Amino acid sequence: MTSSRADVDDQVHVLALIDHFVMGGAETLLPRFAAAAPHGGISLQVTCLQELNGNPAAAPLYDLGLAPVNLNLTGRHGPGALRTVRRHIARARPQLVHTHLGTSDVLGGLAARSLGIPVVSTIHAARWEAGRGLRRRTVKHCAARVIAVSETARREYLRRGWAHDEQIVTIHNGIDVVPCPGAGAQVRRELGLGPEDLVVGMVSALRPEKGHDIALEVVRRLRSRVPQLRLLIVGQGDLSGEIMAGAGSLGDAVVMAGMRHDVMRVLDGIDVCLQPSRADAFPTTLIEALAASVPIVATAVGGIPEIVSDERTGILVPAPPRAQAFVDALDRLLGRPDRRRELAAAGRRDYEARFTAAPWVTATRALYDAVLAESARPGPRGLVLPRPVLGRSRT
Repeated sequence: MTSSRADVDDQVHVLALIDHFVMGGAETLLPRFAAAAPHGGISLQVTCLQELNGNPAAAPLYDLGLAPVNLNLTGRHGPGALRTVRRHIARARPQLVHTHLGTSDVLGGLAARSLGIPVVSTIHAARWEAGRGLRRRTVKHCAARVIAVSETARREYLRRGWAHDEQIVTIHNGIDVVPCPGAGAQVRRELGLGPEDLVVGMVSALRPEKGHDIALEVVRRLRSRVPQLRLLIVGQGDLSGEIMAGAGSLGDAVVMAGMRHDVMRVLDGIDVCLQPSRADAFPTTLIEALAASVPIVATAVGGIPEIVSDERTGILVPAPPRAQAFVDALDRLLGRPDRRRELAAAGRRDYEARFTAAPWVTATRALYDAVLAESARPGPRGLVLPRPVLGRSRT
């Protein structure tokens, strides 16, 4: 029998370290990577620094039989936290550590390097708040490779001097999801939406950069001439109360469904996926929309143009997002079901060709192999980092 990537002898043993498992992009993507990892010959252990809000995004890991280890690190993440992470990595004995999110990048990077274990870090953002530069410079010195989820993020990271050109690579995320044709009718009934309604859906965390305020204004401007228009908002987050208040004057034109775990069923019930983002690295929702054969209207910002092909799988609106531009874009689709179906069919083809989990895992495994080959060469190991970085407590 010929060997394959998934054979035990060819597996790469990787410890994935993440800050927590709240509902966010990085937190929901890691379980999806874990599900596909065995097909790329990747044996994955998952560890989080702490539990936050019950770690809801970790649920799929338990379904996989891959319960994450929780290090219960709370408060200030100083030298004691670093020692805890170092001890855990030493016990786990991975060939490679892959870190996700800020505190894990620092603690995991330092601990692994001190043990002579190579490190890969994925950056999941398209823009960064002030004061994070020192943390990013730490990654520059700890990580053998930095993965950017979009080429836009890679260029911005390089512009800031946070990585060497040969150190940072772009690997697009991918997901394996199954469309649910026909399920949308039941979802509509559950949510009080009629079969004749034109449903524009937003499926994302309720955060300022996602542009829910713009979506509400779009509905406000369009409703008089498109009375059957409904905006469906799916997700949770800190802006829930503010969005609900803003939707108050729109009556039944806006439906807030909260967090749902049946995203593919929900997408089957909408006519257009709306994403008026101010910033977005590589939103999984848009890949799900392509998979579900739903046309997209989104801002041409961050990694979105690397997902949506303008006028072929959706409509891209110039950044920064403005309500009237989205009104004009939706005007071109809502009354043209044939055009929506054309965009949707092209989107499904793009998903199958570019955005399933197989290319994502294959590219990541190839990167792991390259890093491990480099780490086998003789060279200096270990790093000492200034104490102020270790004293930062926020992720």
